[in-house]
Amino acid sequence: MGNADYVYPSTNVECAHRVAIPPPQPFLKSLKNSLKETFFPDDPLRQFKNQPPSRKLKLGLQYIFPIFEWGPRYNLEFLKSDLVAGITIASLAIPQGISYARLANLPPILGLYSSFIPPLVYAMMGSSRDLAVGTVAVASLLTASMLGNEVNANENPTLYLHLAFTSTFFAGLFQAALGFLRLGFIVDFLSHATIVGFMAGAATVVCLQQLKGILGLDHFTHGTDLISVMRSVFTQTHKWRWESAVLGFVFLFYLLLARYSSKRRPKLFWISAMAPLTSVILGSLFVYLTHAEKNGVQVIGELKKGLNPPSIMDLAFGSPYLTTTIRTGIVTGVIALAEGIAVGRSFAMFKNYHIDGNKEMIAFGMMNVVGSCTSCYLTTGPFSRSAVNFNAGCKTAASNIVMALAVMITLLFLTPLFHYTPLVVLSSIIIAAMLGLINYEEAIHLWHLDKFDFLVCMGAYVGVVFGSVEIGLVIAVALSVLRLLLFVARPRTLVLGNIPNSMIYRSVHQYPNANNVPGILILEIDAPIYFANASYLRERISRWIDEEEDRLKTSGESSLQYVILDMGAVGNIDTSGISMLEEVKKTVDRRGLKLVLANPGGEVMKKLNKSKLIELIGQEWIYLTVGEAVGACNYMLHTCKPKNESETWSNNV
Repeated sequence: MGNADYVYPSTNVECAHRVAIPPPQPFLKSLKNSLKETFFPDDPLRQFKNQPPSRKLKLGLQYIFPIFEWGPRYNLEFLKSDLVAGITIASLAIPQGISYARLANLPPILGLYSSFIPPLVYAMMGSSRDLAVGTVAVASLLTASMLGNEVNANENPTLYLHLAFTSTFFAGLFQAALGFLRLGFIVDFLSHATIVGFMAGAATVVCLQQLKGILGLDHFTHGTDLISVMRSVFTQTHKWRWESAVLGFVFLFYLLLARYSSKRRPKLFWISAMAPLTSVILGSLFVYLTHAEKNGVQVIGELKKGLNPPSIMDLAFGSPYLTTTIRTGIVTGVIALAEGIAVGRSFAMFKNYHIDGNKEMIAFGMMNVVGSCTSCYLTTGPFSRSAVNFNAGCKTAASNIVMALAVMITLLFLTPLFHYTPLVVLSSIIIAAMLGLINYEEAIHLWHLDKFDFLVCMGAYVGVVFGSVEIGLVIAVALSVLRLLLFVARPRTLVLGNIPNSMIYRSVHQYPNANNVPGILILEIDAPIYFANASYLRERISRWIDEEEDRLKTSGESSLQYVILDMGAVGNIDTSGISMLEEVKKTVDRRGLKLVLANPGGEVMKKLNKSKLIELIGQEWIYLTVGEAVGACNYMLHTCKPKNESETWSNNV
């Protein structure tokens, strides 16, 4: 890089500013501030400061039960909007609830139970206005997969049911614990690319599982991978029932057509929302009038009337499968949290309000704990139902209460009407819902934007489809953590140059017109310095120096005299990083060069001061900006001062 256009910064050394060392803090105070920033970044207790006891009690109730905050402001206009939204999502929740319960290998009635009690709990404790609570396909599939590996739902349905309640209890306990302990950042390890790939893979697996219902098969594989499903399908070609297949594809076409119409014209969202319920009604009428159940079309059968029976005594804490239920609860709980919080934040962004992630975890946890004691299995905030709730114009979480009341009426009076509902219609409803989760457009976007994120996405997808849901999840998380570790272990170091006619220094790779400063190598370290990257940074800095000296020899320019490290992006440094800087100092000294630091932060300066490294480098060689550091080095170069002598320079400063 040439230097013809380089403008030398001011060499007035009296204008240079020294980097201040923050005043020392007691260890306990420093630890308290660090923990507070880690676990309480939103400072939830600030609203309680300087308040009388009665006000603190009221604020405490509003914090735990947000319904006490928005309830007093509730009016007739809100009720009208929430009533329409609640009835609309109930029409979607009822058929989806029955379908997803069957996907989890649970009695269909549990899907209705799970759409009654949990929404009531969330309406009191949740902070999202748009989230519609209910069962979800991915969690249902995970439940069936993880519990089904230990207990066959067909051979021992009672034990399987009790294990499902127990895993739901542990999922709720885990979710609530994350919220109470302010550990919500754990969910952030599921990156966007991970969720896209995992959801698409799970949706593909769920669709494949529905081939059992579409083809009217009685026996089907318990495996979820593509090979097992295809083997199970094509080894039973003689058992395929064309009547069931025709009926399934007809209703699938109707559901997809309804969704397409709603997408083309958002005001017609209710067509897509009502399509599952109308499919159930039309399918039931068809079977009832034609007696299709006698010709190979399987039906739900009897659903008993009545509200949720208590199940607290069914929790299998003494079961030999307790470890399995805990593992299932934690895995499904994390997936449900990731989906629910992501959906809630998305719609909150549209309406410009804030939801508290930790409060949401507590709300999800409590509704699943209560649900496990009232014959419900895992629930969260599914995207499809929440999107319908949002488009229907909901104003508050009261739409969940309306939905729950509609489900309650169904449980009390309407369950016999579902007797003739064909299972193939439920399979069609699930497939139509799952196709929306295969977001191939986002995968293409990831490919163009970030190849590694695309790899994470496809790793999750392939792991789910060709392995299992658990394998896919492990692969996705492992790849995400690997990327995080690579960012930490291999931070970027950039050579900076001067933007012509300015005091600005930027990467010569990003800005080709940036000029190298004669006799000075400016390096930017773009990450905190820890034990994981200290050795790499030491070697990389040495290589930069070698490459710069070789370049100067080849071009015949003046020899290298100074190495400036821009540490503006180094937020922190540990003892390994301090040792690394000491070794770099020794290396540049052996080469006859001078090490200069620019813009070290407060935490870094505290560590440098305590380690006596400031004395080793010389405080006169630490500057606030790269511009001041370059100006000081140029002053020394142009006054022909030997670069290893600094006493007079120190006195001048």
